[in-house]
Amino acid sequence: MNPVLFSIGAVNIYSYSVFLTAGCLLAMGWAMREARLRDMDYTLAPKAGITAIVCGIIGARILYIALYPQEFTSDILNALRIWNGGLVFSGAVVFGSAGGAMYLHGKHQKLLPWLDSFAPAIALGQAVGRLGCFFAGCCYGKPTDLPWGVVFRNTDSLAPLFHPLHPTQIYHSLAGLITFLILLGTKRFFHSDGKITGLFLMLFSALRFIIEFFRADYRGAIGPISTTQFMAVVFFLTGIYLLFIHKKRSH
Repeated sequence: MNPVLFSIGAVNIYSYSVFLTAGCLLAMGWAMREARLRDMDYTLAPKAGITAIVCGIIGARILYIALYPQEFTSDILNALRIWNGGLVFSGAVVFGSAGGAMYLHGKHQKLLPWLDSFAPAIALGQAVGRLGCFFAGCCYGKPTDLPWGVVFRNTDSLAPLFHPLHPTQIYHSLAGLITFLILLGTKRFFHSDGKITGLFLMLFSALRFIIEFFRADYRGAIGPISTTQFMAVVFFLTGIYLLFIHKKRSH
């Protein structure tokens, strides 16, 4: 796992940045596809997507800094070096969703159909973007004796070296792919706005909550669970509301 994918002269092209960018572009493209299938103005998808991506990266970095302030006390400019890794996906979901929603609200768009368009796109983007975490070594797992444990040997990696670890980055990537496939397979059964988003939130948060037990990097704590697990519970409850309760109240 090499944090630097390749170099052009003195310029390093970081694996994390490449996969993160690829995931964002793929998500934006899929959101455009979903919007077109729903007879919405799909040309708004890239603009809403870019707004969500920028806000999401800011939110993901803010949450990371809040969890790991010690990494920035000696060099405040390190907060800008996101290509080295250091984004928390839950922060990206919150800030990105808020930013995209504000943009669409300004365009007088109904929010729930757009959320349903972006939900599978976000899952697909995570499936690709998390591979960047794997190459960078961030979001690493606990030591394991399981046959699929991975050993990081590159000294630029953010993960502990020379010990087999749970490949939690791959777990996250597979979780995104599984969520994406489930959403694709079930969307034809939902006829009310917000249901796909509700199912996405439930799947995403449940899988995230489970994977957290295999993570070794510190993510803060609220009582017996990590900060990320607490946020996953909030996402899960929101998903329950959209999938099961919102429909009843809308009739």
